[in-house]
Amino acid sequence: MLKEFKEFAMKGNLVDIAVGFVMGAAFNKVVSSFTGGIVSPLIGLLFDANFNELKYIIKPGEMNDAGEKVGEVAILYGEFLTNLIDFIIVAFVMFLIVKGVNKMKKPEAPPADPGPSEIDLLKEIRDSLKK
Repeated sequence: MLKEFKEFAMKGNLVDIAVGFVMGAAFNKVVSSFTGGIVSPLIGLLFDANFNELKYIIKPGEMNDAGEKVGEVAILYGEFLTNLIDFIIVAFVMFLIVKGVNKMKKPEAPPADPGPSEIDLLKEIRDSLKK
């Protein structure tokens, strides 16, 4: 059973998928950093607020004795938009990578023309001898 598992785990496709998964997770961190540190502040300038903290308040909260707002009900659309931008960037880069890999693959050459069969050659020889 251990031998079968080792053969399964070491198949080329499975290892490729694992490497791709790890690289994708690391790339997602880079994109999240880019979005949170560069894109969100620039978009936040438009709203004159921190982009991740943008929200639509449905029910305002009340201040408690510690000075904290409690009981607020809000839709956090700024955080959602940040995650949506992250997704679009990752999807676009993955599209470019797949497109590049597909372009680098050599197209399969069409099968060579087998030419005339043995019977056709014999018929040609017969016909040419008749002339």
